[in-house]
Amino acid sequence: MKLNELADNPGARKARTRVGRGIGSGKGKTSGAGQKGQKSRSGVAINGFEGGQMPIYRRLPKRGFTNLFKKQFGVVNLGTLQTAVDNGDLEEGANVTVALLAEKGLARPQKDGLRLLAKGELKAKLNIEITGASKAAVEAVEKAGGSVKVLAPVAEAKTAE
Repeated sequence: MKLNELADNPGARKARTRVGRGIGSGKGKTSGAGQKGQKSRSGVAINGFEGGQMPIYRRLPKRGFTNLFKKQFGVVNLGTLQTAVDNGDLEEGANVTVALLAEKGLARPQKDGLRLLAKGELKAKLNIEITGASKAAVEAVEKAGGSVKVLAPVAEAKTAE
């Protein structure tokens, strides 16, 4: 086998269709776009247009609303922390903060911080400082001999008028 003898399997690479190269090619003149009109032009995508029929997004009823002020928390589970202790990423008795969890890649903090949830089991003693925690998570950490300090959520600065 020599470098100049290397070749793809037959049919592995398909040449692109060269359009607009004469009437005999079968893709000449209009280049497969038909005649005239908006859709024959490049860069046109008429999303949701149904040819004059009332589009489905207008036929269906709307429900609910989006709360603009909803808090967005990242999540870290007790099982994740126990796995990190078992792997040696966290030491038992360590002070665990949001910054430490982000640094170790254990949780991705959202805009309003991190929340500790009770999924999984924690056997290691950890002192955790976190934005929020469920009651069950706090109980599980304290049962293992650790402590949870819940910080105030990250609040946006308000201007005094």
